[in-house]
Amino acid sequence: MRNPDFINFEPKTSFTRREFVMTTLATGFAAAVQPVAASTQITTDAKGLEAGEVKIPVKDGTVPAYRAMPAGGKHLPTVLVVQEIFGVHEHIKDVCRRLAKQGYLAIAPELYARQGDVSKLTDIDQIRPIVAKVPDAQVMGDLDAAAAWAAAHGGDPARLAVTGFCWGGRITWLYTAHNHKVKAGVAWYGRLVGTPSELTPKNPIDLVDQLDGAVLGLYGGADAGIPLDTVERMRTALKAAHKKSEIHVYEGAPHGFHADYRPSYRKEAAEDGWKRLLAWFRSHGVA
Repeated sequence: MRNPDFINFEPKTSFTRREFVMTTLATGFAAAVQPVAASTQITTDAKGLEAGEVKIPVKDGTVPAYRAMPAGGKHLPTVLVVQEIFGVHEHIKDVCRRLAKQGYLAIAPELYARQGDVSKLTDIDQIRPIVAKVPDAQVMGDLDAAAAWAAAHGGDPARLAVTGFCWGGRITWLYTAHNHKVKAGVAWYGRLVGTPSELTPKNPIDLVDQLDGAVLGLYGGADAGIPLDTVERMRTALKAAHKKSEIHVYEGAPHGFHADYRPSYRKEAAEDGWKRLLAWFRSHGVA
């Protein structure tokens, strides 16, 4: 599969709609990732958790989201989980449950809710035009709303983190720069540079000076869509700005190495990355 994070599509119209295409989350795995690699897929149960769909109020309606947390938990460290290009499907829900098992309130809002339901599309080239219509400003606002909802439903707003995969990896960098209450972020193979557009005017490398929270970037050395020279440019920029953020590259790992349900999965890199994520959150006060 080609790198699904790489979107080279210029939308012809700006976002003007206010109706919501998605009012509930998709079930199962996105059609574009079938068949699922059952031999490596990780499945996390909901025993001891409150887990399921919730509705996040936003200024123009409600966004569906998946939330998992320890049952009865209060004042919990909170993690915003940002979807892959495939939306909030079963893998992202499972990541939320994994975090909940570690004591977090994890919440993943469906960030394409206004633009389209990508879960039923079978081809990545059908998905890209929909995702290209999602404005960064809209995403930042929806994540703000998810953080506020979490704070009112068992989360501790003083212990806020964000993590995202693929498309969500780029958003992790952007949201940490946007919301200065974010203490820590972990960006899994998110694009760092790109051509600005009306809907995506900035990229992570443009926002280094605005990073107050510490971001850990996890990248694959064999990622065909995120050249290593762009990763090194970001690393250099972070050092020059004296930021707390860091980047780790897994030699030989492709894009999507954490996605245990796809052929891109690399067990050693994925498990090490997860350990680094938990340690990163702890070391920056989100635990």
